[in-house]
Amino acid sequence: MTLQIVIFGFVAALAEVLGGILVVSRQVWPRRVQETFLALGAGFILALVFLKLIPASFSTLGETAALYILVGFAVLHFFEHAIVGHLHFGEEIHEGVMVSRTASLSAFAGLCIHAFFDGLSISVGVQFDAFLGLLIFAAVLLHKFPEGLTIGSIMSSGRYPKKAILLSTIGIGLATILGTCTVFFFSNVDAEITGSAFAFAAGTVLYVGASDLIPEINKSRDRIPPLMVFLGMVLFYVSERLLEGLLR
Repeated sequence: MTLQIVIFGFVAALAEVLGGILVVSRQVWPRRVQETFLALGAGFILALVFLKLIPASFSTLGETAALYILVGFAVLHFFEHAIVGHLHFGEEIHEGVMVSRTASLSAFAGLCIHAFFDGLSISVGVQFDAFLGLLIFAAVLLHKFPEGLTIGSIMSSGRYPKKAILLSTIGIGLATILGTCTVFFFSNVDAEITGSAFAFAAGTVLYVGASDLIPEINKSRDRIPPLMVFLGMVLFYVSERLLEGLLR
């Protein structure tokens, strides 16, 4: 059983990395392709916020979750505009940069938290019932590739080097593996800490999606990127509903 859980974790992480590899497979992607990838990612992470992070936050913290969400939103706004916007660390004034590096790092942190609990779901499912664990693994795997594509596109749009883009997808993959292994060291994960992490991540990732990605997509003269936002939402919705259905 232990070996099966570890293998599932590594396969899910590999799918994550493959999404990032697709992004860095070319030296330069045409702007239209960049916009399309970014729109898919925007829809994916906005669905993540509204369908997963916010509900999980309120289910564990109650009304207090709203405060953590607001703090997460405000903290990112503060660092991205009140601090970075005035000091000009470099990314905002370079031609071709679509997303600030602060926003990219925030998206990375939020997806890491989500990936950790993906891995935890696989581990718990396998220990409860091997077949159920296999189904949960399949549901998680369904959105690992687009998740890697999402963070890869966001980091690429912030003009991070290829090495950093790959490391970001590897980092989220490692968070998934860590989630599968944590259950062997702890009998349970504190609900309040989990809710706080989800709520703060919801605020920061919501800011990235609504304040950074969507406005950039709205500048596009192409009709495809706005449609890809909806596709990203549908992709996350389908995979997450399947996962939640299997866990019940």
